[in-house]
Amino acid sequence: MQQRDTAELSRPTRHVVVVGGGPAAHRFTESLASRLTSGGDELRVTVFGDEPHLPYDRVSLSKRLDGELDLTLGDSALWTTPGVVHRAGIRVTAIDAARHVVTLDSGEDVAYDELVLATGSSATVPPIENAHAGRVYRTLEDVDGIVAEVAALSAKKGRPASVVVVGGGLLGLEAAGGFHRLGARSAIVHSGRWLMSAQLDEGAGQALGRIIHGQGITLNLGVRPTGIILAPSGAVLGVSLTDGRQIDADIVVFSIGITPRDELAEAAGIDIGPRGGVAISHSCQSSIPHIWAIGEVASVNGSCVGLVAPANAMAEVVADRIWGGDAVFPGIDDATKLKLSGVEVASFGDALGTTEHSLEVVYADPARGLYQKIVVSDDAKTLLGGIFVGDASPYTSLRPLLGRELPAEPGAYLSAALSTGGAELPGGADLPDDVQLCSCNNVSVGHVRSAIRGDRAGESAGEGSPVSLACTDLGELKACTRAGTQCGSCVPLVKKILESELTKAGLDVSRALCEHISLSRSELFESVRILGLNSAEEIMKRFGHGLGCDVCKPVIASILATQTSGYILDNGAGHLQDTNDRALANMQKDGTYSVVPRIPGGEITPAKLKVIAEVAAQYDLYTKITGGQRIDMFGARLEQLPEIWKILVDAGFESGQAYGKSLRTVKSCVGSTWCRYGVQDAVAMAVHLELRYRGLRSPHKFKLGVSGCARECAEARGKDIGIIASENGWNLYVGGNGGYQPAHAQLLAQDLDDETLIRYIDRYIMYYVRTAERLQRTARWQEELPGGLDHVREVVCEDSLGIAADLEAAMALHVGNYEDEWAATLKDPERLKRFRSFVNAPDTADPGIVKVSERGQNRPAFAEERVGAGAGSETVHTNTLLLAGTTIPVRSESLAASTAPTTAGSAL
Repeated sequence: MQQRDTAELSRPTRHVVVVGGGPAAHRFTESLASRLTSGGDELRVTVFGDEPHLPYDRVSLSKRLDGELDLTLGDSALWTTPGVVHRAGIRVTAIDAARHVVTLDSGEDVAYDELVLATGSSATVPPIENAHAGRVYRTLEDVDGIVAEVAALSAKKGRPASVVVVGGGLLGLEAAGGFHRLGARSAIVHSGRWLMSAQLDEGAGQALGRIIHGQGITLNLGVRPTGIILAPSGAVLGVSLTDGRQIDADIVVFSIGITPRDELAEAAGIDIGPRGGVAISHSCQSSIPHIWAIGEVASVNGSCVGLVAPANAMAEVVADRIWGGDAVFPGIDDATKLKLSGVEVASFGDALGTTEHSLEVVYADPARGLYQKIVVSDDAKTLLGGIFVGDASPYTSLRPLLGRELPAEPGAYLSAALSTGGAELPGGADLPDDVQLCSCNNVSVGHVRSAIRGDRAGESAGEGSPVSLACTDLGELKACTRAGTQCGSCVPLVKKILESELTKAGLDVSRALCEHISLSRSELFESVRILGLNSAEEIMKRFGHGLGCDVCKPVIASILATQTSGYILDNGAGHLQDTNDRALANMQKDGTYSVVPRIPGGEITPAKLKVIAEVAAQYDLYTKITGGQRIDMFGARLEQLPEIWKILVDAGFESGQAYGKSLRTVKSCVGSTWCRYGVQDAVAMAVHLELRYRGLRSPHKFKLGVSGCARECAEARGKDIGIIASENGWNLYVGGNGGYQPAHAQLLAQDLDDETLIRYIDRYIMYYVRTAERLQRTARWQEELPGGLDHVREVVCEDSLGIAADLEAAMALHVGNYEDEWAATLKDPERLKRFRSFVNAPDTADPGIVKVSERGQNRPAFAEERVGAGAGSETVHTNTLLLAGTTIPVRSESLAASTAPTTAGSAL
């Protein structure tokens, strides 16, 4: 708390009046109240709100549509603090700046020493015909009224009510998504050629549009409303648009922007900004002393902003100034991360790339609705901004680095940051103390670290300083620092910092599997093995509580499958499995399944190739050669899977376990059998290994590769286990991964004979299966083991733990008891009952499956083709993006409502 002299403490109590009861008023009052003594003698704070509620989270209004009734901000105990008063449902009608008095709608005059205007804004209504018949989406009463109207109209008309939302910005999309979830038929009318055109570039807006359109929300882009069409009774019938069309509507909701509520200030002679709002200085003071403005009503450099972070910053500045400080408003941080209709969207900094000579690195996959862009300086070293749609996971790590040099070689770092790379970005331990962690509440990394350590605010423990941890719980840390308490986007980074500090202090970080099981996956595995438990019920009774969840259930199923070698859906294990394991097939985006027979080592006879071709032709399946030297057949319906697998099993095929967290493939070159450079029989070894480890359940999928010489045609070092032939035997590499976090395998042992090679691989795999955590790839597991690769070598090659024989026995048990899952399924009529799309009509095909012919095969229809708006008129564009020197072909499909295809933008 700031120190004040005796004269200051002896002055009379000052009265602070706050006009407005929204989030900005709440934050200001909270900040000022935290400075008051227990008696509240220094200041009195009175907040006048014209709504009949305590301040609530206006940004989360869409949650009200989903049934969440309490959006109250913070702890309601704030309003019982001595010296703090909240008067709800009261409107201030006038300000007399000369007399330091405000007048209430009751006629009462209230004197003030300091006046804070937090009147916010109102929803802008366009000047169109019959605009009075529209609704706005701004307050709890607005939302509750529309919800009731949607329900009443739907019941009256006997069909879902049609809601047209005018505006494709943040609130407009949230509103449309909320109405859609209520069961209404939602449509959006937006003047821009793409959604969120004020925050996103065209590529991001188009990607977002595809996802929103795919959810069943109709988009009308590049047009404006000219009027609301009314029946003689006054009921809404539709909306007329600038392109001459008329669209049906039962309810029209305006969400086109905000208009600052500055009428009180203007009437009092306070200067107004050029586009409305109370003009404020760097101290957030208006043109009249002792009158301040914060939040959406404040005009900063001629603009009013409807974002949480700037409003909070203004509130903190004014609280500090009234208390005698000299804080200044740092400027507008317009970074935002949110979910719109379940779609992740984030942007920060110069997201549109307006900085001169800036470079844009773009990754786009429009078919998936994914668009990511990072803006950097012309030397690619300094981060300037970014946009993410569909997958905003890079935002958390990149946002704190805004304006700073990237911490690694630019090309590799940027590639890793986007979805093409997926490498681990710097976490909490790598960030300097002065980096802003939480922009909503202006919390630095150093402040969070200090709160964890128990240091004095803003200070970090020096080298060798005693550490007395204070906040060791995530919830406690959030409450203590405010980090992550508003939009929540920084919570993952807050958690990383907490775990890092706990580790530094020598404390254990909880590795509980989930809220139902306090053991880690590896601890649970060992406990089940030692006690010989054979069912999920036994495991939950002994180690868990409750009914379990989507995290622990599949883990329990995997552990049981590994240790018992039984059919994975028997003994009550069926309900534990993920969707793919329950169907023994991979579900695809359109609800159909893929069929992947095992082709050990990539070796297959012409007769078996013919069977695959005949099956694909008979069932009209899309076929694709995979990177793992197998043939995927896509598009099978659930009830067709047994028929297809009957043909394949009879022809000698087995399940490829493409659906399981288990061995996927063993890739091989042709080795010494055919290749003039081969020095060992790579195919024979690959076939042997794939048949040995097939079906083994593990913490994550794993793959092997066998190369017949050092030319490495099987890319073995990109696999979890890689075997490369030498003239003296086999070199064994471990811990390689492709996928989301690529890593090269490392040499474990060299010049091994066949027997020793297989013995080491048995030990390595079983040690991984027993000790890795849930969904942990071999590379990350190996890195996190104490001693890393050296420890693995000691265990696997030197038997340092004395468990080699046990590991080999466990593998032998698996090999000896293996039974193909599809062969077992086909033998049992009860097991076959699982494969029905409709229980009461088992032979009925799902009518929702729609396919489109392309390049001689059928693929799933895209959203616009399914609804018919774009069927028969699909446009396919091929863009080429350069990402860190790599050419990536990108496909995009134009929306029926769009006027232009996705553009790639500039590239690095």
